[in-house]
Amino acid sequence: MSRFGPRGPRRRYAASAPRSLWRKLLDYGLAFLLLGLLILVAARLDRFETRKEQGTAIVNDGDSITLGSERIRMRGIDAPEYQQTCQKAGADYPCGKLARQSLVRLIAGRPVSCSGWQRDRYGRLLGDCRAGDTDLNRAQVQAGWAVAFGGFETEEAVARAAKIGIWAGTFEEPQQWRDSHHDAPVERKHGMLASFGDALREFVRFW
Repeated sequence: MSRFGPRGPRRRYAASAPRSLWRKLLDYGLAFLLLGLLILVAARLDRFETRKEQGTAIVNDGDSITLGSERIRMRGIDAPEYQQTCQKAGADYPCGKLARQSLVRLIAGRPVSCSGWQRDRYGRLLGDCRAGDTDLNRAQVQAGWAVAFGGFETEEAVARAAKIGIWAGTFEEPQQWRDSHHDAPVERKHGMLASFGDALREFVRFW
């Protein structure tokens, strides 16, 4: 008897059956398919290059401009719609038009440059825009004429505490205002989840 105690019955291992010809062909086919997909993905990645536009801006409203033939929706912010009104001291006032005027003042006649790769459902480029050293997206929120819409939450909190711009009174969130006006554009919040969805949509579109 072994000093380690009685040994149990020896296990027998059956040799695995060789793969059939069809199984081998299937495996090779899947491998080539995967390789082809990887090559296709690599070839499509160049479609996600950042697009840059610059020139004299036509200001459409508080968060959208036109540069040449490119319509641009400023990413991460949401300003009152041009026809939207807000309330202050018990009276309505044209906050949408004032938001547009704020953006005009920030640009101050300077050339504007915008960059981005995402597009909204209306084909507008979602852009980060600058006029000289001024970050226009951030500055509109800091001035209180746009709310954070996937970015600039800190700037919004400061403007709200200071009661400037639309925060000086009461207003309907631009998204809610659009929801109640069926002829107004429908926007999506420009956060991480929206960016992932846009990337997936762009990949499928270029497929």
